[in-house]
Amino acid sequence: MSLIGRFKDRLFCDLAIDLGTANTLVFLKGKGIIVQEPSIVVVNKDNGKVEAVGKSAKDMLGKTPTSVLAIKPMRDGVIADFEIAEKMLDYFIKKSTNNRSFLIRPRIVIGIPTGITQVERRAVKDVAMRAKASEVYLVEQPMSASVGAELPISEPTGNMVVDIGGGTTDIAVISMNGLVFNHSIRIAGNEMDEAITQYIKKKYNLLIGEKTSEQIKMQIGSAYPLDEPITMEIKGRDLREGIPKTIVIDDQEIREAIEDVISSVIDAVRISLEKTPPELSADIIDRGVVLTGGGALLKNLDKRIQEETQLPVFITENPLTTVVLGAGRMLEDLELLKKVSLI
Repeated sequence: MSLIGRFKDRLFCDLAIDLGTANTLVFLKGKGIIVQEPSIVVVNKDNGKVEAVGKSAKDMLGKTPTSVLAIKPMRDGVIADFEIAEKMLDYFIKKSTNNRSFLIRPRIVIGIPTGITQVERRAVKDVAMRAKASEVYLVEQPMSASVGAELPISEPTGNMVVDIGGGTTDIAVISMNGLVFNHSIRIAGNEMDEAITQYIKKKYNLLIGEKTSEQIKMQIGSAYPLDEPITMEIKGRDLREGIPKTIVIDDQEIREAIEDVISSVIDAVRISLEKTPPELSADIIDRGVVLTGGGALLKNLDKRIQEETQLPVFITENPLTTVVLGAGRMLEDLELLKKVSLI
C-alpha cells in the first residue's frame, strides 16, 4: 500500500455500533461488519483484570471459578454496569481497528432503544467518548433498522418496524425521516430464555443453564405450530436428587413456555397500530410490518403476528445485522445522520 493509501486508511476509522443486550456489532466504514460478539465480559474479582470479552467470555458462562465473574454490562438495552461497558466497548473498538492508532479519533454512530431515558442516553454517549470517540451520534434502533432494510423512510409513507432484541422490543412507525410513533417494551429474547428455564424447572424439576435455555429457544422454539413436530434432548441437574439428568422436550412445550412473552410482543404491536395516524395505517396495510432483531429468527413468529394483526409481515434479510448495517450506511450519508440522530 502506498503512503497516501496508508494515510487514508488511518483517517477513515468511523464506526457504527449496535450496542445490544445480547450481542454487540461493530461496522467499520469502508470495511463492513468487523465485530459480531456477545455482550459479555469476564472479570477477575481479585484484581479487576478483564480475562475475556465477547465469544470467549460467553463460552465461560456457568463454568467460571468463584474468583472470576461473567458480567453482562447491558440490561434491557441500556448500560447496567458503566465501568464494564466501557472496557467492553474499548475492547471491541480496538479489535475492529486492529489496535491501530489513528490521526483522527473515530466518529461513532450507536443504535439505542427508543424507550430509554435522557440519563441512559448520556451514559451510552459518555462510554463511547471515553473509548476515544471524537463525535457520538445516537440513533434509535428502529430508524437504523429501517435504513438497513432499505425502506423508503424519507418519503411521506408509513413504514412499521418491529425490532426484537435481547432486552427490548422496539416498535416504530417511520415517515419523512422521523418517528411518527414509537413504543418500547423491556420484554424480548432474554425473557424467552428465562421463561424456558422456569418452565423446565417447574415441570421437570430440572435446573438448566443460561446457554442451554438459549439453545432450546433457537433449536425448537416457535411462536406458531410447526409443520412437523421437533424434539430436543437437554441436560441439567435434577433438583430432587442433585445429580445430572437428561430429558427430551418438544416444540409444543416450548411454545407453551414462551407464550406470555410472545403475547406481550403482539400486544405492543397492536397498541402501536391503534395509535398510528389513519393515513399512515393505510400505508402499513399495503406495505406490511418489517421484523428485525434476533427475536425475528424465532420460528413462525412472522406467521403468528400476521394471523393476529391480519397484516403482511416480512423478516429482513439478516435480522441480527440490520441495525448496524443501517447505522453504517448513515456514516456515508452525514446529512441523513444529522436529521435522524438524537441530541
